[in-house]
Amino acid sequence: MPTVTLVDRGRVRADRAYVVDGATMASAADPTPEHERIEFVVWNAVIEAGGRTYLWDTGVPTDAADVWPEPLYGGFEAHDAHEHSLAGDLAAAGYDVGEIDAVVMSHLHLDHAGELDAFAGTGTPVYVHRDELGFAFYSAHTTEGSIAYLASDFSGDYDWRVVKRHRHTLADGFQLLHLPGHTPGLLGARIDTDDGTLLIAGDECYVDANYAEGVPLGPGLLWSDRDWRESLETLRELERRHDADVLYGHDLERFETLAARY
Repeated sequence: MPTVTLVDRGRVRADRAYVVDGATMASAADPTPEHERIEFVVWNAVIEAGGRTYLWDTGVPTDAADVWPEPLYGGFEAHDAHEHSLAGDLAAAGYDVGEIDAVVMSHLHLDHAGELDAFAGTGTPVYVHRDELGFAFYSAHTTEGSIAYLASDFSGDYDWRVVKRHRHTLADGFQLLHLPGHTPGLLGARIDTDDGTLLIAGDECYVDANYAEGVPLGPGLLWSDRDWRESLETLRELERRHDADVLYGHDLERFETLAARY
């Protein structure tokens, strides 16, 4: 059976309203609501399945304060990124970058693809959904799309393995799920372990309010509301069928709970 090790990659400070739509909407009763700036977790995962070791995402770069565009770093302050290198955090979890057989990119936003360059020119397979790869390059090289993509994150020499369908099995008990909404090609996963089934929702749901209450992400983080809601129901159905744990993209409390279990 596959095993999962969750790797803590640091914290990002941001206004809750970015990730929970309407969190600070004014009303007649509360015309000047207070903004809540909270800590979000950045994480990666190491998945051992079918005799291979997979890395889920690559996290925030250590020099995020210098290379991220100001509007993004100002809104999503990766204040401890300099303390969290991919190599260092993997080593703390008992792994070496050189032991990674393949990388799965949930999507190519700058807080998930920030250290993908560790695998440039190595021939390491990098799995990404077709719709994500196209949208990322389109966004990074034109004035259209999303500002959350940096061309430098994914313009190197990579062995792209393009996922084209809504389901893609990497190994027994390890299946990728296409969950569009946050981005066109967001990938999640269903992983069947000895400790139970883990559903990686990723940035389909930043925090519990997105999943449990069905409150969408803020407009700036939502590529398609309609697709987001379809993906949410896909995850909820899988959770019901498999009595699964659901891991969100940036919810610190949920991450810490599941990191202690898997």
